[in-house]
Amino acid sequence: MPSFGLYTLANDTVFDQFVALLNSIEQNVGSDIPICVIPYNRNIEKTQREINTRKNVTLFDNWLAIERWDNFFNSVWQFHPRATGSKSSRPGWYGGFVHRKFAAFDGGFDQFIFYDADTLAMKPIDDVVGQLQHYDLIFNDWEHAKRRDLTELNLDVIEPGIRFQEAEIRPLLHCDSFFAARRGMFNDATLMQLKKRLVDDQELNWIRDRSWWSSSAMFNYLTLAQECTMFNFTLSPNGSDRTGNCANADPFINRDNILYNKDGLKPIHRIHYMSYASRDFARLCGGEDVDIPHKDVFLHYRFLKSPEQKPKALIAPTATTKMMRSLHTNVSKLKKLVQA
Repeated sequence: MPSFGLYTLANDTVFDQFVALLNSIEQNVGSDIPICVIPYNRNIEKTQREINTRKNVTLFDNWLAIERWDNFFNSVWQFHPRATGSKSSRPGWYGGFVHRKFAAFDGGFDQFIFYDADTLAMKPIDDVVGQLQHYDLIFNDWEHAKRRDLTELNLDVIEPGIRFQEAEIRPLLHCDSFFAARRGMFNDATLMQLKKRLVDDQELNWIRDRSWWSSSAMFNYLTLAQECTMFNFTLSPNGSDRTGNCANADPFINRDNILYNKDGLKPIHRIHYMSYASRDFARLCGGEDVDIPHKDVFLHYRFLKSPEQKPKALIAPTATTKMMRSLHTNVSKLKKLVQA
């Protein structure tokens, strides 16, 4: 039997979300499934302490694999058309390490599922594992449904380059917040070949300018260029598979702290808080009434193992607090412009 496990990417900045994810997996997916935590950076003191309290959770410690992905992404992005622009034009995720999640392809599990840390798991994963027997990659997102001008890969460039039509390319577009795959899909020789295509053959132009440094955009390129076979639950012929997952876009119904798609109460694999800052979750866990959808569900999982620490009530921030935060944000933006 091939080994199987789960991965996530975390550090102390997303500690509250990380703990909530682990608890949601334990309650809704399984309590004995091995989980390996890839460090976003070396700021993992609290994260490591939490890992040490859980028998099925370990820290990914293959820094050679992490550096391999660092080197690939950094060496490729420097050739992107936006790389010569001013500092003020850089996206907020510039220079980040989200791409380190792909070290999962070099990890110890033969087959795996990756969850972003800003996620709550909502149901078992038997259906995902089952599809891995037939496809290279499994997804559950709606990237393929974005407007043509909003997709991270530029269809106007790709279509004539690979002689595929939009209808053939769209089902192959995906996110990187939740995916299942096998180990070893991207070895050194493969990454070297893909780098040559990206840089020398200018296939880096497949990625839109606004998606510079986007790990999701690069993952789209890698899987399309490799001609990987994919299954996306949002394109399943079974209507019960097609659900939402975004906290800020999809309507959900709460049943005993498990969320269901509002349309037909269909079970969802996870809720993804992709548009909410980690500091907002820290404030929520500290007792502040933050505008986050299904915050009661999040607090349930965050304090599942420590209910005595859960805020008894949520208090709205004062007008002074809001003003000071706004001032701090504006000052930070001004500093970036001055330094550009």
